[in-house]
Amino acid sequence: MHFEWNGVFPALTTKFTADDQLDLPVFEKNLQAQLNAGVHGIVLGGTLGEASVLTTAEKEQLVQFAVEKCAGKVPVILNIAEGSTREALQQAVNAKTWGAQGLMMLPPMRYKSDHRETVTYFKTVADSTDLPIMIYNNPVDYKIEVTLDMFAELAACKNINAVKESTRDVTNVTRMRNRFGDRFKLLCGVDTLAMEELCLGADGWVAGLVCAFPKETVAIYNLVKAGRIAEATGIYRWFMPLLELDIHPKLVQYIKLAEAQVGLGSEYVRAPRLALTGKEREDILKIITDGIAARPNLG
Repeated sequence: MHFEWNGVFPALTTKFTADDQLDLPVFEKNLQAQLNAGVHGIVLGGTLGEASVLTTAEKEQLVQFAVEKCAGKVPVILNIAEGSTREALQQAVNAKTWGAQGLMMLPPMRYKSDHRETVTYFKTVADSTDLPIMIYNNPVDYKIEVTLDMFAELAACKNINAVKESTRDVTNVTRMRNRFGDRFKLLCGVDTLAMEELCLGADGWVAGLVCAFPKETVAIYNLVKAGRIAEATGIYRWFMPLLELDIHPKLVQYIKLAEAQVGLGSEYVRAPRLALTGKEREDILKIITDGIAARPNLG
């Protein structure tokens, strides 16, 4: 299917049962809430999706299930986060075979590639597939920055056409626009900077807290794009304590706790992650419950 990298793309969590199996009924409940809220695409197997602990068989099951349930309404994007080019190439083949409509790609895992290696990695995968690709630029968590000079070389690949901007530097939106114009779609990948980057011209938002609060996330995007900044700001200010859960190393546990509290998920995570306990859980739960209690009426 043809689609544009515009709008809200939830980075969906992977739902597990108490005995560590995929929980597809709970996943479907969350997915349906996203679709009902008007999201524009979904991302599977990202950081929030606990990609590093999913088997290939589980990725296949998730992608095929999501493609079936989305039924062409929105594109299903699969993340590639691999240690070798060889495996990344296989994941690109798998994604196409399973029915995914696009790819999100991190630089190589577990090896800090230099400029030439990083560009070659992305180009090799892009040249192997006709699926559209969004480069995930997150040097804070993954230690490799995809620089503007790298993007200048990657522009030769017609199917590399979007960037998940997670450098934590909002001025990078302007730098990308100044250098490349509209060559790359720009999607904010950091919840706490989303409205700022949308106001600076970002095309979309790969969101995390959307997993628990889909309507509010989509509302902010729609209001900003409609120029209704004051209304968007009101929702964004309410949302900020919750959005800050997205920028912690335990974002998976924190966001899954939020999903559970709104009835759209469970707290089950896959080891080595462990569910929250004690004071940490109490502190995060208070942020979530306070947010729910003050939830704005969207009409």
